[in-house]
Amino acid sequence: MTDLFNYGAISIHGARENNLKNIDLDIPKHKMTVFAGLSGSGKSSLVFDTLAAVSRRELNETFPSFTQQYLPKYGQPQFDSIEHLPVAIVVEQKPIGRNSRSTLATYTGIYSVLRLMFSRIGQPWVGYSEWFSFNLPQGMCPNCQGLGFIDDVDESQLIDPNKSLNEGAMTFAGFQPGTWRWKEYGNSGLFDLDKKIKDYSKEEYEMFMHAPKQKLKNPPKTWARTAQYEGLVPRMLRSVIHSASGRHHQAALEKIVTRKTCPVCHGTRLNSKALTAKIEGKNIAEVGEMDLVNVLKFLDSITDFKAKTMVRELRSKVQSLVDIGLGYLSLNRGTDTLSGGEAQRIKIAKYLTSSLSDLVYVLDEPSVGLHPHDIQLITKSLKKLKDQGNTIVLVDHNPAIISAADYVVEIGPKAGKSGGTVTFKGTYSELLKSNTITGQMLRTPVKFSQPRTTADWLNVKNVTSHNLNKVSAKIPKGVLTVVSGPAGSGKSTLVDAFKQQMSGIDYVDLSQDSVGVNIRSTPATYLNILNPLRKLFANANKVSTQLFSYNGKGACPRCKGKGVTITEMAFMDPVVQTCELCGGKRYSREALQYKYHGKDISEVMNMSIDDTLDFFKDVPNILKKVDLLEKVGLGYLNLSQSMTTLSGGEVQRVKLAMELDHKGSVYFLDEPTTGLHLNDTKRLIDLFEKLVDNGNTLILIEHNLSLISQADWLIDMGPDAGKYGGKVCFEGTPEDSMKCSKSRTGVALKKLIG
Repeated sequence: MTDLFNYGAISIHGARENNLKNIDLDIPKHKMTVFAGLSGSGKSSLVFDTLAAVSRRELNETFPSFTQQYLPKYGQPQFDSIEHLPVAIVVEQKPIGRNSRSTLATYTGIYSVLRLMFSRIGQPWVGYSEWFSFNLPQGMCPNCQGLGFIDDVDESQLIDPNKSLNEGAMTFAGFQPGTWRWKEYGNSGLFDLDKKIKDYSKEEYEMFMHAPKQKLKNPPKTWARTAQYEGLVPRMLRSVIHSASGRHHQAALEKIVTRKTCPVCHGTRLNSKALTAKIEGKNIAEVGEMDLVNVLKFLDSITDFKAKTMVRELRSKVQSLVDIGLGYLSLNRGTDTLSGGEAQRIKIAKYLTSSLSDLVYVLDEPSVGLHPHDIQLITKSLKKLKDQGNTIVLVDHNPAIISAADYVVEIGPKAGKSGGTVTFKGTYSELLKSNTITGQMLRTPVKFSQPRTTADWLNVKNVTSHNLNKVSAKIPKGVLTVVSGPAGSGKSTLVDAFKQQMSGIDYVDLSQDSVGVNIRSTPATYLNILNPLRKLFANANKVSTQLFSYNGKGACPRCKGKGVTITEMAFMDPVVQTCELCGGKRYSREALQYKYHGKDISEVMNMSIDDTLDFFKDVPNILKKVDLLEKVGLGYLNLSQSMTTLSGGEVQRVKLAMELDHKGSVYFLDEPTTGLHLNDTKRLIDLFEKLVDNGNTLILIEHNLSLISQADWLIDMGPDAGKYGGKVCFEGTPEDSMKCSKSRTGVALKKLIG
């Protein structure tokens, strides 16, 4: 193994962040190292919270102190030392750009070069590059302001005409009497606050509902000096509907807003003058509508010598996206519609064209959302990054990613406080022979289960939506069905068509969207066990329940229940110190003196779900709820862990935990194995089997071959993505898919099982 360390190593000493137990580890440079292990074992604590955080922190410290105050803060991890640490580039799964003005082309810088090219060689000549920008006045369509769509607002959904402003005439959330948004109307002096809206004159109604932004003449003293007045409809469009905050009101907005293509620019976003300039018969909007594969063909057709440099740069950027499996995306694809997996691949592609080397690229589960066919493209791209002289470090559970690594480190042996140690380090072939949990699971052969049969079916016919054109499919009731296929092949569109057939049928829709939580939400609050937990402590000690709330009477008087004290240090990182009085426990000394079964309230709140099962064995109303999370593989979570830190897969499994008591229902799940170790995937499969045994129908979108092999029915979409997909390539049992050469999933299963 010495040749693995020919280029030296990143040497970590005494890593103690979160549950890490004083880890010493060498990571080979210029190689690809995968960190494996159960969810919650400490992989992210070592890779992201220690290695990446230290690199980014120390890089920031090289900048002048004035600049440092504007840079992100990465905290101070617990460790002794790290030697030979390169600059870290962290590629996360977070979606990019929720702005409706951001597209794939603008995010990647492709559009800037494209605009420049049209301004240089487009015929007839229109103007400089800004004349082709839909985000600048010179180029944008004046009707839709460069958005490509216009929103019709149903005014009757915004107001109750039978009420006055004081009675709450504005019905949308956040505009109730007394709120700061209400005061923008109530304090303006323009309206009689007790007059019903239906009694307003035409002028008053126009001012209230449609007035453009303006400075008020002689406003009352209650009106802020610099404030401007704006009618309710334009105010809603600007600050709610077209802003990032609109995502929080999505369900409410669907009742109010009808979105349609702009009738002037027909969705191109640009004014008519910008659209007159053409290259090889195409204007810039037509190029934007092309998928990336066809953009390459368009670039190849350009012969004008003046565009040579621009074509070369565009080719390089577009080719790197195609190479990583995103050729089906169009240049004008909104970044707010990209999945986390697509966003991560776009970021990887950006670095493939970089000439920088000797960096460490840190990736968070790059396999998420990817079909086995797509994973080959990811591993090829990561190898290219490595061959450019970089070090690749990533966290992943996918066997195909692990097998592509030069070096594997497993953290374990279990999760939470039972993890945090290095249980294996070596090559993939050595891992296969090891006795670790990952080694054992990788050695376990994948076998097909005996498929159940049914006489009852769900059907969709002639589905035409997105990339599906007159597609028909059927799903058997009372069994487990998987819809598979490459990313972008049309899986979600097909499943959405089945959801629309559910009128009158009891169904459970478990997506990866947020569970409606805030920064203070924890598993304890989500399960509604805080009150019974406080009662346990109160009854056992004959004191008030309020004493066991760190948001109330039980809060530590020094840190006010935060557990830390924060000292602002101007341009330097704020100094965050564990509260000396409570030791970070958040509670007052009085609250902490009371025990239940030998533990104080803070110790119980810091227990993992797994640990609480035994602790609450005699408290059925709490045990029943924590057991639900353990059943869906979330036993490693702490009762007090912030729900905002959970991944999409974890969020979905939290939702599933609360819906395990159905019989005769249809469950829809979207990639439920996201972020799961092979061992946890097996437990989830067992849970799905029990749900089917209870008479439920399960319909899953999934790429995981272990889970697919246990399905009763498989619909494989493809063969590829976007307009190159959208077809049902196979319907039948997973085992039979191996005989179908057109089925990407069947080919992958055949390669795995043989």
